[in-house]
This record gives sequence, structure tokens and C-alpha cells, in this order.
Amino acid sequence: MTFSPASRMIDDALLIDADVLTQALPYIDYQNHHLTIDGVPADELCQTYGTPLYVYSKRALLDKYAEYCHGFANINHRICYAVKTNSNLAVLKTLAQAGAGFDIVSKGELARVLQVTDGKKVVYSGVGKTKEDIAFALEADIDCFNVEAISELDLINQVAQELGKTARISLRINPDVDAKTHPYISTGMKDNKFGISHEQAVASYLHASSLPNLHIKGIDCHIGSQLLDTQGFSDALDKIIELIDALKAHGITLEHIDLGGGLGVRYIDENPASIAEYAQTLLPRLQALGLTLYLEPGRSLVANSGVLLTRVDVLKPTEFKNFAVVDASMSELIRPALYEAVMAIIPANNEHQDNPKVWDIVGSVCESSDVLGKNRLLDIKVGDTLAITGAGAYGFTMASNYNSRPRPAEVMVDDGKHRLIRQRETLDDLWKGEFA
Repeated sequence: MTFSPASRMIDDALLIDADVLTQALPYIDYQNHHLTIDGVPADELCQTYGTPLYVYSKRALLDKYAEYCHGFANINHRICYAVKTNSNLAVLKTLAQAGAGFDIVSKGELARVLQVTDGKKVVYSGVGKTKEDIAFALEADIDCFNVEAISELDLINQVAQELGKTARISLRINPDVDAKTHPYISTGMKDNKFGISHEQAVASYLHASSLPNLHIKGIDCHIGSQLLDTQGFSDALDKIIELIDALKAHGITLEHIDLGGGLGVRYIDENPASIAEYAQTLLPRLQALGLTLYLEPGRSLVANSGVLLTRVDVLKPTEFKNFAVVDASMSELIRPALYEAVMAIIPANNEHQDNPKVWDIVGSVCESSDVLGKNRLLDIKVGDTLAITGAGAYGFTMASNYNSRPRPAEVMVDDGKHRLIRQRETLDDLWKGEFA
């Protein structure tokens, strides 16, 4: 890994310059050495709601959504937020009120979205849709199914026929493009489980056109997540355009092209392409197509709108390692354990950072993989608050009750104000629905 001035290696320790990092994340700032999140002091949030605590900036979320709308303003488009990234109702409602559509992958996600908008704003992705899932989506009159297997076409047609409905569909094509990302978040190569192969695409569309209760609406692809440059997107678009031309030759015309999501974000010192650069790369070819563009961003909308605040409970220096045990863990934030993700960890008070030591920031879950950050150069003491930035995406939404830990509260901040958007779970919540 290479490091920009925002971070650097000192004796194998990762030193993050918090002041430089906050310049890259405009919703967080230090005021008189105290971290604030969209104008709200982190200390105030911890005192009010406790820790660990997820905090999201409404302003940061809306600013990113506006960047997408501005970048693709010259063509008809719909920004369909990937609900799996962060499914809190307040986040969904904020985006719905801004005009967003939604990309879902389960019946439960659809049920959530229906709390804040109607089904016509929804595209339904996912590799394992059941008969019950499809019926629920048809009754909600969703905009489109992104179909991931030929057998799924037959199942959707069958359910639609039984309900006396016509299902709008798009085929998700696997273009076999290497997104050059972590293998767990690569989705567009031939050995991934997602989508219909490029070679089977035309035959699959011809089959779909023969089914009486299907209406072919679009074509879809998604090649992976946390892509830092635009080359993969460009390559995938070229392959999809080839298929669109081939489909025209068979008399199949489309209404929209869905290029999925996957644009990367800065966690520490990454240098991802901007939304504007992404748009500039794709727009000339998209304008020539004349189709409505669907996009399914998730991480790039919400990751850097959120932080996870956590308290240092135990300092455990040893002969080989110094461990700082915090009250967050892999149960609250699994990305470092699952994806080997490296996320910035900065102090909520940076006034005294004159005598730093190298610490592994760990949780108290009984797993050696419960490490939130390795080799961090920090001056910390018991009781201090740390902020893990970039936590708005795949944070709470992937949290669990492992080790019977109640899940944390979630808060939204907006221009100096804050409100609770999910209560902290209690011990009683841990066995709700169980029977002894």
C-alpha cells in the first residue's frame, strides 16, 4: 500500500494525520481540538446516546446524491440507492425525499423501502429470488426485476401469470470484466455467482421475449465494489453496448441501461475517481445510446457520511503488542475482519498527541480476527473516544448479535442538530422471539 500525505508509515505503524483526513471529509472537523460531525461535538453525542454509536451526516449524504444527479444531468437517469449498504429508514427517507430510486436484493429490503416510497422506484436485484419474493414485488408494482439466471425468467413469468400481472424485467449480464478489487466484492467475472454470462445473453433475451407475462425493459451489469478508477466501468459499458446492438438485430429494443454501482471511496489515502470523472468517462457513449441510465450506487453515497464512535475500555501493553480494547467490535463493524478493510481511526480529542504509541485497536469479541485497526500510532488513555471514519456503508447493516452483544444506536446529524434514528438494543431484545 502506498500512502499520501494523509497517512504514512513510521516504524511499521500507520500514522493518520487527522487534520488532513478531515479536510478530505468536509462533514467532520476539529474545533478547539474536539471532533465535530456536521457541527455536533462527538463528546456531546457520546454523552447523549452512549457508545458504540453510529453517526450519519444528512448533509454529506445529500451532497453525494446531488453529485450524481449533476454529473448525469445531460441524460435521462435514475439514481437507485443500493439499500444493502445502509438500510436505516431515516437514510432511505432522506434519499427518497431527494428523488432517489432504490436497488434492493431481498423482500425485507423492499418492505423497508415501501415505508418511505412506492414500488415504482425500485429495481430488484439478487441471485436467489423465491416465488414468495417475486409475488411480493409484483404486488408492490416494482419498476423492474434484474434477472440473474435463465431459470429465474421462467419463475417470474409463472408467478406473474398466476397473479394476472406482467413483470418488467432486465437481465443482469456478467461481462467478465476484472474490477481489480478484493475478491469478496468482485461481481463481474465469469467465476462469480452473479448474472448471466455474456455468451448466453442474446439467447436469454430471446427466451424472455417468448414468455407472455414478461416485459423486457432494460439491460443491467455490476462488476464489483470499491473501484478506484473508471477503466472497469468503461470496459463493461463497451461489452453491454455490443449486446444492445446484437439485441436490436433480433428485434429487441430496450428502454434503459443499468450500470450498477461500485465507485470507490477514500477510507484513508485512496485516490478514487470522482463522480464527475466517472460521468465524463461514460457520458459520450451513453448519450449516443439514447437510453435512460440507471445507476445503483451505495458505498459512494453513504460511506463517508458516517462514523462509528467507540470508547477505549482497556489498554493492554504486552511484550509483543499493545492492545487498546474498545467497546466496538467485529459484531458492530465486521469490514476489517471480513474484507481486511483498513479504515481510519482518529481521536475525538487531538489536543494531546505528543507521546503516541503503536496500538492494535481491538474489540472484546472472542475471536482473534476481532481487530478494527492494526498498528495505529495514537496517544490514548482509558476512557478516550475514537472515531472510525467511512463507517456509513456496510457498518450497522452488517452488524450482528455475536457474543450476545446488543446492536448500537444510530443517530443522524444535520447542521448542528442531532436525532436518534435507531434505539440501542437492550438485553431483552437479544432473546425476543425465542422460547425456552
